Amino acid sequence: MRNTNLFKLVVVVAALAGISIAASAQKYQNGLIDKTVAVVGNEMLALSDIEQEVRVAQSQGLSSDMNSRCEILESLMRNKLFLMQARLDSLTVNADNVQGQLSNRVDQIRTSLGGDEAVEEYFGVPLYKLRAEWRQQFEDQSLIMQEQQKIAGQVPELTPRDVEEYLDTVDVDDLPMVPIKYQLSQICIYPDREAANTAVKEKLLSIRERIINGEKFATLARLYSEDPGTARRGGELGMASKSIFWPVFSDAAMSLKPGIISQIVETPDGFHLIEVLEKKGDMFNARHILIKPQYTDEDRQTAFRKLDSLRTEINAKAISFELAARFYSEDLASKTNGGQMADPNTGSAYFEIDQMRPQDYRAIEDLQVGEISAPLESLDNEGRDGNTVYKIVRVDAIIPAHPATREKDFSLLSDQVRQDLEDKLLDEFVTKKIVTTHIVIDPIFKDCAFEHSGWSQKIKE
Repeated sequence: MRNTNLFKLVVVVAALAGISIAASAQKYQNGLIDKTVAVVGNEMLALSDIEQEVRVAQSQGLSSDMNSRCEILESLMRNKLFLMQARLDSLTVNADNVQGQLSNRVDQIRTSLGGDEAVEEYFGVPLYKLRAEWRQQFEDQSLIMQEQQKIAGQVPELTPRDVEEYLDTVDVDDLPMVPIKYQLSQICIYPDREAANTAVKEKLLSIRERIINGEKFATLARLYSEDPGTARRGGELGMASKSIFWPVFSDAAMSLKPGIISQIVETPDGFHLIEVLEKKGDMFNARHILIKPQYTDEDRQTAFRKLDSLRTEINAKAISFELAARFYSEDLASKTNGGQMADPNTGSAYFEIDQMRPQDYRAIEDLQVGEISAPLESLDNEGRDGNTVYKIVRVDAIIPAHPATREKDFSLLSDQVRQDLEDKLLDEFVTKKIVTTHIVIDPIFKDCAFEHSGWSQKIKE
């Protein structure tokens, strides 16, 4: 497991803990014998299947008592019902999607454990068998999701009348709560990126020359690398799949011979020097030194003076905020709209607090509509973490937190009605299938308070 900004994909404990491995009857935990605890149609669920899910819950800090095991069993049995129906409906798996998911999992696990041999040693199973089982899991998941979507798709197009009827049947306290939202505009100025990039490159060239002249790469990585996850290890990344890294980084590393120092490599994380230690197939172990562009106090002060001057002129009515944004803002996404900001993920002009940069929210949280913040340092939405930017922000509108209403939040209420109707159809499907499907549940679960009471009728006496 690596704490490094280089990874495109996050490798988490649950990626290991959530992997179920088929097992015949064998010693399990605390001397307990693994066994079949439920039969749903022609599908069997083993005690080990439940305990694997318990491991996932434990890794996330959740409880692992008998109640949680009851919930896990019911969830697994529900999935079996949808899976069997998907097969009856002759639904087909998206092979490309499954292959992509499988490749991601394999690459994450190989990277996390350090190679194919380490994976096989950890699981005690050949990698080809693991691949086959994981592929089956992803295929099953694909069919289950398709069947659920097929059933939920039976909900007809909703009309305003449907929403009205929903509002007539629910208590105001049960209505969705709409959080406070802000509409904002900004004027942005960027620091001198070219000068900062040049300074980084000069520093890395000096470090590279020192390595070539005999100083150790690992020592200089500890001193200068700005990747906190690897600097303390002398910049070493560990054996990892090339697909885990930015393509330009992987291409540079795979083209190097062990012991050769790369030229400067630029990625969205910054600028790197790379030394490959070992290559094996599509995996490699390398050291790197990462240095990110840094901006000076002078950059900040120059930008702040300009922004403060603009703020003064806008407040004095010498120029409108919109016109100032079009003339002076360096953020291309907002300047053409007079500085109006939009959520890059949804396109909405309204922001909830958790959709805003913390720096931006701190600057406007005490402002009233029409007021403009003092100059602040923030980040844009480019790259992985964003680039440094200086800005002033105006509060254009504030929508207070409130229970959803038909006048202001029809779309939200419509989504709520649809979700309720879809959930109802899925629950009705499960209820009917429990009655008509051959199901046997081990008596160790006889005290479970299942969400669907029909499961309790299937417990073996």
